[in-house]
Amino acid sequence: MISPMRSTSTISDIRTRITEIRPAGTDVSIISMVCPEIAATAQPGNFVNIKINASDQPLLRRPFCIHNVRGDIIDVMVKTVGRGTSLLCESACGSTLMVLGPLGNAFGTDSGDFDTALLVSGGIGTAPMLFLEKKLAAAGYDFHHLVGGRTRSDLLTRGLSNCSTSTDDGSEGLRGNVVELLRNHLASRPPSVRFKVFACGPNPMLKALARFCNERSIPCELSLESIMGCGVGICYGCMVELNNADGEKESILLCREGPVIDGSRFTS
Repeated sequence: MISPMRSTSTISDIRTRITEIRPAGTDVSIISMVCPEIAATAQPGNFVNIKINASDQPLLRRPFCIHNVRGDIIDVMVKTVGRGTSLLCESACGSTLMVLGPLGNAFGTDSGDFDTALLVSGGIGTAPMLFLEKKLAAAGYDFHHLVGGRTRSDLLTRGLSNCSTSTDDGSEGLRGNVVELLRNHLASRPPSVRFKVFACGPNPMLKALARFCNERSIPCELSLESIMGCGVGICYGCMVELNNADGEKESILLCREGPVIDGSRFTS
């Protein structure tokens, strides 16, 4: 059965300024902005769509999941991968942005079907996990982070609590991938514990993780990434193919029905 995800009902388009930019890892920055309307209603898993400057280059907004909320301030974690993200990370404090959000649905933390949350991430997929950790801790849930990367510099664990790590090259933590790390972690815990997996990362990692959880009947929610020009379902740029409840393929707009999906929909 596909569990419902929480959706966002209040969306604001805010002209704001960057208040702080700080490094979080190799080519990764945390960018802070005062967005009280967004901060007031945001939930872990939501994203914002940012217009980086007033010019038409780059033309489209860029989507970023909300990394943290601190009062009226929201933080996003940005990895430099192209012109748009480079311009954003190279912006000066005080630069003006247009920020649309909160968008999308959210992780289902109030489903009541788990005792311990396993927050599984790879690379920049760690971005939504600090906000999610805070929500789980406030609700009294046990949680554990399982963070993977190709090498030590890919592990973005700053600010996170209760972490285990894996790297493909063995430079930190378990030598192997994050699914192997999850397998080892589950083997070390009592079988009576009810786990739920919340994950974000590269699609190949998420598909392998979804299959692993599906085979073991472990509830699993995935936050997917896609190009999202508008963020509200107008441009049709974020269409992805998933399984429906009957196991057949169907296409959805990730900005409207995601970015968080039930893992059973992403196993093939």
